[in-house]
Amino acid sequence: MNAPASLSPSDAGDLATDQFLTFLLGKEMFGVGILGIKEIIEYRTPTDVPMMPPALRGVINLRGAVVPVVDLQQRFGRAPSEISKRTCIVIIEVASGEERQVLGLLVDAVSEVLEIATADIAPPPAFGTGIRRDFIHGMGKVGERFVILLAADAVLAPQEFASMAGLDAHVEEGIAA
Repeated sequence: MNAPASLSPSDAGDLATDQFLTFLLGKEMFGVGILGIKEIIEYRTPTDVPMMPPALRGVINLRGAVVPVVDLQQRFGRAPSEISKRTCIVIIEVASGEERQVLGLLVDAVSEVLEIATADIAPPPAFGTGIRRDFIHGMGKVGERFVILLAADAVLAPQEFASMAGLDAHVEEGIAA
């Protein structure tokens, strides 16, 4: 039986681990690498911005900075997230070309930080996840279940949001110009 392919460029083997912040979208558990996570904040209603795709709920003011808020449910082509007491916004920094971009992820609830061995991260399945394959970094095995590990830079690429909004202009500060 073949072992799952490791997604790590190193040859550290079973000893190498990565940490992921896990959260719920509906009843599904997702994870994103903690290195890009800046903070987790209580939900606040974003300010609407005209001509934005539905997945962009609006923007929030975070200590004087304008931060776009992305509804991951809508980003994955699902119905909008319903706001509850456990809803929060995960502030994350992603690569945008040579620059870094700060965005907020609207999630139903934050779960925990998991440490997953690189040997326990399988490549994305070819079908059956309900989201685009390039959005998935891998499938992290945790006990008897799997956590969908997201490729944040792909899911949150500002260029894709601009094209979804039908804008050909450049993307600046996370908001299409």
